[in-house]
Amino acid sequence: MMDNENIITQLSIFVNNEPGRLAAIAGVLKDCNINIKGFNLAESTEFGILRAIVDDPDAAFERIRSKGVIVKKTDIIGVAVEDSPGSLFGAADVLGKSGINIDYGYAYSGRNFESLFVRVDDPEKAVRVLKEAGIKLIKRSEI
Repeated sequence: MMDNENIITQLSIFVNNEPGRLAAIAGVLKDCNINIKGFNLAESTEFGILRAIVDDPDAAFERIRSKGVIVKKTDIIGVAVEDSPGSLFGAADVLGKSGINIDYGYAYSGRNFESLFVRVDDPEKAVRVLKEAGIKLIKRSEI
């Protein structure tokens, strides 16, 4: 994990695209006592990817892997957004004008904040340009 407090570790868990497989993965997470804070499930023909933000991602990664489940760690950033028109535009515009590509993203609405978690091709630069533009980012400790 990078030292930047605004870079969040996400787990990507591979799930076969067939009935009961998500339940099986959810059972592994339950058995490993892993709390999911936010997630996205994306699919393809053969498999899905459960992208999850969890408590203690490094320990969760090891526990999941020890159960024989394919899991990967990915760096993402959390951009604070408001429940109003144009909130997404501000961050997307800054990143695009800075030459940073957004690979994917998903929204999160929790007790303390609303955000958009995004995977970008240059997380360090993304954090820098968003901060310079006055856009609030979510810290790992806030999740």
